[in-house]
Amino acid sequence: MGKRVRLRGIEPGDAPSFARFAEDEEGLGDLISPPRSAEAYRVWASERATAKPDRDRFQLAVEAVDTGKTVGAVGSHQADARAGWFEYGITIGAEHRRRGYATEAAVMLLRFMFEENRYHKCQVRIFANNDASLALHRQLGFVEEGRLRELVYLSGRRHDVVMMGMLADEFAQLHSTTA
Repeated sequence: MGKRVRLRGIEPGDAPSFARFAEDEEGLGDLISPPRSAEAYRVWASERATAKPDRDRFQLAVEAVDTGKTVGAVGSHQADARAGWFEYGITIGAEHRRRGYATEAAVMLLRFMFEENRYHKCQVRIFANNDASLALHRQLGFVEEGRLRELVYLSGRRHDVVMMGMLADEFAQLHSTTA
């Protein structure tokens, strides 16, 4: 648990929050998908709540410590333990942004993956027009490693995807637990 957030497993009752997060992502132009019913989100959350644990690929709810509300999600969605890299993603609900939740949740996930699971590198893919996410990842210490030109098609336009990465030793230098 951090000062602002705690990371926890997804519970069936989180379905309405995750439905709102999906709407927020669509509002940013980061995700376009057909409408899903409340029941579909309930089933999805129930499946996540009972899924077999995986130390390398997982999704967690981000909960605000002060209110107990589910404010976002963070997770590792791809991992190659042999090569030593993983990719992660994070979303914070629109009404909960700019409170430090994303930074703290990302650092907690990265610390687990680098220090406990001993991964060497983290990668993240960010739509080039998502200035807030690019700024967050630069602040965390990620470095732009490349740009995949016009990789995605959303809302009638093609968008570049920025690839960013961070190595375990870079993370350790920037986010040391000793002061």
